[in-house]
This record gives sequence, structure tokens and C-alpha cells, in this order.
Amino acid sequence: MTTVRQRRVEKGTEASEDQPSEERNVKPDGKILSGHTGGKLWNFLSITVGGIIAISLGLLTSVYVATLHENDLWFSNIKEVEREISFRTECGLYYSYYKQLIEAASIQQGLHGLVYDNKTESVRTINILERMNVYQEVFLSILYRILPIQQYLEPVYFYIYTLFGLQAVYVIALYVTSWLLSGTWLSGMLAACWYITNRIDTTRVEFTIPLRENWALPFFAVQIAAITYLLRTRLQPVQERLTLMAVFIATFLFSLTWQFNQFMMLIQALALFILDCFDMLPTAKVTWLYIIQISGLLLVCVLQFFNSMILGSLLISFNTSVLIARTIQKNLKKGGLLNRLGKLILHVLLVLCCTLLINKFIKKILNLESDEHIFKFLKAKFGFGATRDFDANLYLCEEAFGLLPLNTFSRLSDTLLFYVYIFVLFLMTVAAIIVAFWNLSGSNQVQFMEEMEECTITLKPDAAYNLIHTVLFGCLALSTMRMKYLWTSHMCVFASFGLCSTEVWKLLLKCIHLYTSQRTHMIKYSIPIITLLYISYKFWPGIMDELSELREFYDPDTVELMNWIKQQEQHAHL
Repeated sequence: MTTVRQRRVEKGTEASEDQPSEERNVKPDGKILSGHTGGKLWNFLSITVGGIIAISLGLLTSVYVATLHENDLWFSNIKEVEREISFRTECGLYYSYYKQLIEAASIQQGLHGLVYDNKTESVRTINILERMNVYQEVFLSILYRILPIQQYLEPVYFYIYTLFGLQAVYVIALYVTSWLLSGTWLSGMLAACWYITNRIDTTRVEFTIPLRENWALPFFAVQIAAITYLLRTRLQPVQERLTLMAVFIATFLFSLTWQFNQFMMLIQALALFILDCFDMLPTAKVTWLYIIQISGLLLVCVLQFFNSMILGSLLISFNTSVLIARTIQKNLKKGGLLNRLGKLILHVLLVLCCTLLINKFIKKILNLESDEHIFKFLKAKFGFGATRDFDANLYLCEEAFGLLPLNTFSRLSDTLLFYVYIFVLFLMTVAAIIVAFWNLSGSNQVQFMEEMEECTITLKPDAAYNLIHTVLFGCLALSTMRMKYLWTSHMCVFASFGLCSTEVWKLLLKCIHLYTSQRTHMIKYSIPIITLLYISYKFWPGIMDELSELREFYDPDTVELMNWIKQQEQHAHL
């Protein structure tokens, strides 16, 4: 199979360029050279320094956004009611459940109040744990009650500091993903710096703290880092099992904390499906990832009191269909180009038909219509017909669900991120198309191996996954502005990886007949360093000015209204 052939080329290439191979470190008489020990020591020092920089940048990002939040609202100096008002729209609703659990007489009573809630919707009692993703508030409130910190830290600070702390996890995960792809922590450093300097387009945590995406995206980034590591070659069985466990935990936490989880993971499943069809990923690992997605979502379904919308999700239907289609279609990856193309088209049609049939069957059995407004919204958004559905039209009126504004690209270009991203994306896409074509052709000739060696090197499984991931989530961001934060953060990872990648520069230099190993390594390190110096020189003064700018919360009308409501509630109780 082509997959086995690609791994053999990659293994030889990686051993010769990035790691000291055993053959080069052993003398003819069998004695090990001292350079092997020196190489291990250098690797250990590199990993230590890279890890320290990753943690430092993560913590600095956390402190940075926390300081911006404090400076913008003077949060430490305003009253409690003003702090709560600063959580606008649904953010305030999510925080109210946390406060309700904190103020309850006991944990059991607080949970009972959420399961039988009669305050959120008028004249109705609903189960908040089933309807909304608020388990993070439940966990945080229990943790606050258990830990001996009540005397030192107010509940609201425990809440916001947790979310700011997750930003550190987010940046570290992006850093590690870029490091894994490129093989150098300089790439991770560049990714983190791009994330910080493009803060307006990469996060909005400092002014929408309780928003579900601020809980979920750090876990999504951890999941991508774990998948990137899982798709590396030459993993030991123990490493593979531990990585699969990490992927499952991150997938579960991501699914538990965001209502859009199933749609994001459906795009991820599509990326895996495309790569598997073109034989760019190990089939066994892809199968495990499908199973992990289903398992994580079903576990969330159980915790949300068997939420029928999760059972009727397209993700579960699609992943199940792919696994069924694989069982039905044997020898899918054997044969010549035309033979494989025919099998591939049939496979895609079979998966699509099974997905629609399974989804329709589940919705019929469960009498499920709760997600119909989403499909009506998509239909109206892309011009396939108008809708009179209230929820769908509400989404259409929201600016956040409109197209991505063009000024986003000008801001991303100021930091050079967008230019580098397009450069890397173009090279990787060309390599992916060539590799996909030759994988489908099924050639076994030695001459083919020699001709395709360069392209195979530039598209290892982990890089291939991140390429399709960034393309699909880029399309999502272009169509829906609110989802840009899924794309722009990964854009930092992908651009920094390409700029620090030996394979990318090797391919480019060979195309223009200027390749030497020394020149490749010089470019690989010098250009990222120059880029970092440029970013520091241009944006450091602006960051310092931003941190020195002091504002304060001022909304006397809303404060007066909230105080009046509290007085009326007290009179009603009396």
C-alpha cells in the first residue's frame, strides 16, 4: 500500500535530517559514538528550554488578558451588581447559574434547582443541565465550595481567573502543536506571539468571559495537539494508547462545554474522511478517532439526561456510516487510478446515503425537530430559499453569523500572519494534490519513489491533517464570522509551522534549484527570528500603551434597574 511506502520514506528522511540515527552513531566494531550521548543531552536541553518558554508564554497571555479586563472595567473597584452587569447577554445567564450554585444551601439543593428550574423560562420548568452546557459552572461552584479559599477569593474572581487560566492552556496547546509539526520550539514561540499580537481576531475572552467558546476552545486546541502527536510515525504502543486517552479526554471536555460541539467535530470528521479516502492517514488511527468522537458525544448525551438533539446529530450518523461503509466495501485502497476513483466515488455516495438514512431514522424514532432551525438557517443563508422560522431568521439578523469582514485580513496582514499563511497553504496544497494523485494511482515503481520523495516528505500524516483542518475551518470562518476564532488561532499554528519547516523550505529550494542542507537550515531559523524581531519592534509599544490605558465600568441606568428589581423581589417575599 502507498501508506506503508510513504512511512518508509519519511522514516529515512527524518532519521537523516532531524535525528541522529543509530547507524550513524555506531562504529563498525559495534561501539557507540560519544555523539549519541551528546545528541540526547542536546535534545533534553532543547525540550526543557522549549517547555519553559511554552509555559511562560501561556502564563503571560493569561496575565495579559486579565490585565486588559481589569483596566477596561476597573473590575476590582466596582460593586458586585456592576460586575454581574458587565457579563452581557447570555454571558450573564451562564454566570447566574454559577452564582445560584454558590449561594445554595447545599450542593444537592443547588443541583436540584438546576434540574427543576422555573426562573429561566416564564411559566415553565426546565432542566438546565439538559438544555444548556453549564457543567463547567457546576464543577467550578463545587470546587469553590470544597477548597478553603472563600476567605481569600470572591466567587466572581475564582470564576474569571479560571477562564483566564484556560487561556494559558490554549496558548501552550497551540505552541506544542506547531512544535510537533516543525520539530523546533521556535515555531511554537512564533505561533504564540502571533496569537497575542492578533488578539482582536484570535480571542474575545477579555470582554465575553463566560461565553461557551472560551471554555471549549482550549480543550479543542489540546485535542488537535494530541491528534497531531498521534499521527506521527514510529509511536510505541504505550505512547499511542496514552495519546488516544488524551484525545478522548480533550474531545469529551470540548463536547461538554460548547453547544456547537457536534458541528465542529463533524467538520473534523470530514477532514479525517477526506484524508483517509486519499490514503494520507493510517486507517487504524482514523477509525479510533471516529470511535472517540462518537464515544465522547454519547457520554455528554448521558450527562445531559439523554439529550435527543445529540443522538440525532449528523456527526453520530456520519461516523457510523463511515464505519459501516468500510465493512461493506473491501479492498477500497487497491487497484489502479480509474479503479480506485470508481471505488472512491461509490464509497462517498454510500457514506452520504447511509448518513441521511440513519439520521432520518433516528429523528423519526425520537420525534426530533429541535435542530431543524439550524438547517433552515443554512438553507436561507446560502440562498437556497427563504424561511419563516423565527430562530433561523434571528440567526440571519445577527452580525456574528454573517460573512467574515474583509478588514479582518488587513489586520492579520499587519503582523505578516496572513501573508505567511497563504504562502505555506499554497505550497502544502500543491504537495497534497500531487501526493493524493499518486496515492490513487497505486504506482509501485522505484522511479516513482525517487520522483515523489520530496512531496512525500512535505506531507507527513500530521501535516496533512492540519492542512485539511485549516482549509475546512477557514471555509467555516469565511461564511460565519463568529467561527473565525477556530480558524485564526490555527492559522497561527499552520503559518509558524511552515515558516520553520525543513520540508517546506527544502521543497521550495529544490524547485528553484538552490537546495543545500546548510542553506535550508539557515533559512529555517533566520526567517522566523527576523519575523519575531519585526513583530516585537512593531507591536510591543502598542501592547504597552494598551496595558497602560485605564477605563472604568459606567452604566448607572442598568445598575438602578437591577437595584429596583431586587427591591421588588424582597417586597414580594415579604
